Amino acid sequence: MPRGTCELGGVVVARWVPDPSVVNQVLDLALRIGEVQLSSGAGASDVTATISAVANACGLDQCEVDVTFTSITVCCHRGPDHAPVTSLRVVRSRGLDYTRLAAVEQLVRDITRHRTTTLDAARRLDQITQAKHPYPRWVATAAWAGMAASVTVLLGAGPLVALVAAVITAVIDRIGRVLNRYNLPFFFQQVIGGALATGGSLAVVSTGWLGESPTLVVAAAITVLLSGLSVVGAVQDAITGYTVTASGRVMEVALMTAGLIGGVVLALNMAKELGLPTVPLANALPPTALRLPVQALAGAAAAGCFALASYATMRSLMVASAAGALGALGYGTLVLGGAGPIVASAVAAAGIGFCGGVMAGRLRVTPLVVAVSGMTPLFPGLTTYRSLYELAVDRTSAGVVTLMTALGIALALGAGVVLGEYLAQPVRTTLGRLERRLGPIRLVGPTWQRLEARDNGV
Repeated sequence: MPRGTCELGGVVVARWVPDPSVVNQVLDLALRIGEVQLSSGAGASDVTATISAVANACGLDQCEVDVTFTSITVCCHRGPDHAPVTSLRVVRSRGLDYTRLAAVEQLVRDITRHRTTTLDAARRLDQITQAKHPYPRWVATAAWAGMAASVTVLLGAGPLVALVAAVITAVIDRIGRVLNRYNLPFFFQQVIGGALATGGSLAVVSTGWLGESPTLVVAAAITVLLSGLSVVGAVQDAITGYTVTASGRVMEVALMTAGLIGGVVLALNMAKELGLPTVPLANALPPTALRLPVQALAGAAAAGCFALASYATMRSLMVASAAGALGALGYGTLVLGGAGPIVASAVAAAGIGFCGGVMAGRLRVTPLVVAVSGMTPLFPGLTTYRSLYELAVDRTSAGVVTLMTALGIALALGAGVVLGEYLAQPVRTTLGRLERRLGPIRLVGPTWQRLEARDNGV
């Protein structure tokens, strides 16, 4: 690297200036790591912290990082006498592969602890990003079906209803797989998914097999379709001050939800025009102390199936299942005690974020995987379907209030998870000792306080 000079207090001091080729190599590595995290739903603050940590570990301590919803920009300053080096990477595709995310997390730990060189890290990153999914595609389809069945059980349905929900969800997933090959925009895939879920359930109920239970089938399918949306990342970005990225995520969530709503309403109106029997809305079983163990098991199964469908590692899957059980048990207990759905969702999600953050640190599991998987059984699928039914079939204004309740539950889940992770920062240390101050919210990437503690020999 060329030598530069600077003047401090009238004294000329020599310093090392990084070569542009070295800078480009390090920035490319850091940007590709950030791309994997951002495409997996990580918050902008996490991606920024990770890129800065990787650049600093590789010798670039003067880097500015700018993260938006679709791109990442890094500028390395090399002093007043040398031109800065800027690199940009566009995030074109988004998908859930938590095994890949976990491998990148391990790579980041090795880089920040100087266990690997830049060239070796780049080669490892190539292997990670080019590797196939750890499970066959049919396993993911079976996992989505299992998640739908678990959600119906969580709502109080029987085995037959759970089986119908699993079959319809599996069909939706396979059709979505075919539509992906033709690059159909995800908005229209949500429309088709919502229409298939509602239309399939109404078609089954017309045979008289399920009675009033198709409501729970549609609610389970809606929960599955909502589970992949980046609600946690949107709330985290808004709370941590990344308003541009938060706006992009919120717009994406709103657009995908609008597509789902359009599909459900379209199917309801078509069923009404075709003369299919109108089935009254079914309610979830009221919470009782005897049902709490069943709810916990169903929540664990739903969260574990989501993690499996997102290609999580076996260790992450087990922790995610525990988080789902905790969330379902906490929500059921709070509702049984008289709490409203929004308050119960927020408190249960905060418990998931807190316990997930603590367990993730001990078990070397990414907190984002635990948080997102653990909150999926609590998504307001039944409330969303009820609001759309009231608007499209009953033609009452009560549907607007119910839809706002569903929106409030979704926001409460995202905010609760982020709050729980924030509160988990003080106790997520090597031996469980409290830190002196609260750290930043981190769902992926390095935690600065932990690195500082290790460097100081704590």
